[in-house]
Amino acid sequence: MKNFKKVIGVLLTLAIVVTCFAACGGNTGKTTGDKIVVGGTGPLTGDASQYGISVQQGAQLAIDEINAAGGMNGIQLEFIMKDDKALAAETATAYDQLMDAGMQISIGSTTTGSCEAFAAKAVEDNLFFITPSASAASVIEGRKNGFRVCFGDPDQGVLAADTLVNDYKMKNIGCIYDTSDTYSTGVYDAFKAEMDKLGVSFTTKTFDAENKKDFSTQVEALKDCDVIFTPIYYTEAGLIARACAAKGVNALIFGCDGLDSIAGQIDSSVTNEIKYITPFDVESTNEKISKFVASYKAKYNKAPDQFAADAYDAVYVIYNAMLKANITDANISASELCDKVAAVLTGGMEFEGTTGTMTWNADGAPNKVPTIVTVKK
Repeated sequence: MKNFKKVIGVLLTLAIVVTCFAACGGNTGKTTGDKIVVGGTGPLTGDASQYGISVQQGAQLAIDEINAAGGMNGIQLEFIMKDDKALAAETATAYDQLMDAGMQISIGSTTTGSCEAFAAKAVEDNLFFITPSASAASVIEGRKNGFRVCFGDPDQGVLAADTLVNDYKMKNIGCIYDTSDTYSTGVYDAFKAEMDKLGVSFTTKTFDAENKKDFSTQVEALKDCDVIFTPIYYTEAGLIARACAAKGVNALIFGCDGLDSIAGQIDSSVTNEIKYITPFDVESTNEKISKFVASYKAKYNKAPDQFAADAYDAVYVIYNAMLKANITDANISASELCDKVAAVLTGGMEFEGTTGTMTWNADGAPNKVPTIVTVKK
């Protein structure tokens, strides 16, 4: 009987030791299963939730397709996305949770401010990330582990100025931007610099996070403009469009990729033509794009926007880069995976996606051709 008790005691001690070792194995960016974990964060609740949900759905569609086709070299991919509410502090917490869940590679964060917080932690762990939509130059600047699918803010600002002045021949140009938002100010600064370079003057009105519900004053001040450039997000752009309708201002409303989804923010009272820069045209007849649109509609019962397309591409970029790097071990560490995938992307890999054909510079920025679409009402 004593010997039996002694055996039981030894077994219990071993069980406790094993449990302790297992508990200490978290936050390594390394799994113990047969899947590679792809992580990401975005605003799944709150004012900017449309962006985060689109990114989540686009990424999940890609993951599902890859897994249904046999995975990556036989390895299944698992996608985990956390709600960061478009807040840096929430993002930092979400990042830690993702690492605890075994994140080995990532699509980063959806919005610029959040992605800057995500990138600051990712560089410490040497975790590879390729953000679908965080467009500020600072997100990937000086970080060999950071990449983008979307255009950068400066690129859009320069393109907007050149398009309005050289292509559209606009003479009386107005602009409304958000002084409290990194995305908006980044595009605006590049736009202003290019307009100065072109020798063309324009009228600027501003708003901030505390004053973004009523744009009647800004619109009234720009009532004689031929175009109002709006380097902002779709929610505020929709309010500006409705203010134009109320004031009888017929200016072209021209924006950047933040205006994607503006169609859902306007009603029949808005007669202004609305155009914006985007890498994705949902109406395209391109076979790859039309197939993606059909699959997305079948899964989510709605058409995809640019953010969904960017996220879909981001996952496929990761998948193709891992294939080229010949990743065959699901338990590869985040840091080792980062070095291999980053080397492939900066080594000249070309990717043809729903948002265009792209390659990457050494700084992680994509080379791709934009599209300018007109909003259908």
